[in-house]
Amino acid sequence: MSVWDDLVGQDRVQEQLGAAAQDADALVTAISAGERVPPGSRMTHAWLFTGPPGSGRSTAARAFAAALQCTSPDRALGGAPGCGFCDGCHTSLVGTHADVDVVRTDLLSIGVKETRELVRRAQLSPAVGRWQVIILEDADRLTEGAGNVLLKAVEEPAPRTVWLLCAPSLEDVLPTIRSRCRHLTLRTPPVDAVADVLIRRDGIDPERAASAARATQGHIGRARRLATDEKARARRAAVLKLPLRVDDIGGCLKAAQELVDTAADDAKQLSEEVDVKETEDMKAALGAVAGGRMPRGTAGVMKELEDKQKRRKTRTQRDSLDLALTDLTGFYRDVLALQLGSQIALSNVDVRDALDRIARSSTPERTLRRIEAVIACRRALDRNVAPLLAVEAMTMALRAG
Repeated sequence: MSVWDDLVGQDRVQEQLGAAAQDADALVTAISAGERVPPGSRMTHAWLFTGPPGSGRSTAARAFAAALQCTSPDRALGGAPGCGFCDGCHTSLVGTHADVDVVRTDLLSIGVKETRELVRRAQLSPAVGRWQVIILEDADRLTEGAGNVLLKAVEEPAPRTVWLLCAPSLEDVLPTIRSRCRHLTLRTPPVDAVADVLIRRDGIDPERAASAARATQGHIGRARRLATDEKARARRAAVLKLPLRVDDIGGCLKAAQELVDTAADDAKQLSEEVDVKETEDMKAALGAVAGGRMPRGTAGVMKELEDKQKRRKTRTQRDSLDLALTDLTGFYRDVLALQLGSQIALSNVDVRDALDRIARSSTPERTLRRIEAVIACRRALDRNVAPLLAVEAMTMALRAG
């Protein structure tokens, strides 16, 4: 099994990254000897992976990092990097390699303070591997100030440091940063390829794997969760009933409230598990005495932790809502396909009766307006509009068509 096996449906990207990893050894040799970089090298110090959600941006970055750290004896004989079995590959993929830092955030943004620490680490020489690799999975969440801090490091990188940035699109990254990166675009994986991965790697029943891959329109992470989590399937089923519940104003407001409450409950459940452990660990680190009393001068640190936990809870709630809105968009996309007589495969065949009912009672124009209403709701949430207000506006627009 090579490091590229989890990179589904991205043959062109895999070919480019594999070629760059092959050139990386010659580049390290030249740097170590103080020689000029070999001409025509396909390796560079900064990469930007873009693509729609579920396309595998972070998976590609991790696979590339593993290939760069590959220690297989076959490499010395001209073998392809990224065997998947050596210590370098294995530790890079599981996140324990000393020279591979994977940075992700469960907050709304990445600030200047965190970015400065990241830049400081990037200046260090590799401890055990060929490269110091920094994978920034949420480059689109950098604040403007944080982006400016990162720019300096990307402009003048350490000789053996590689930056791997991931973002949904080029527009989500500062122009000054993206202009200094080699850009790779990933596509949405084919549904059949996603189903095959779920069957082969996760041992999921073929019928359920195919249904999950189809329902999530090729999003690998969501497909795996939908195939393995009964609660996720129940939440999706509830969301897909929403279009049938907006016949009157009362139904609109009730459906909106339930959607927001469900997202809030999900956020609370996920956050509480992490928050309790974080708080206890922080208290222990600060020297809390018996009875939970904190030493003097530690109130500011605890307040900072509480603020971080609140921001994480907000992010989790928004992510849960966004997932529901994505499912809703897929529903109306299927409705539009039926109304136009399209031959494309439907994503939500498990609710075909509801699709047919909405398609017969509406027109393509009204369906398009409903899709636009869902998109408008997502944009409103990005602009920090109160979730209930944004979702209520959406459900009322769905009723009006």
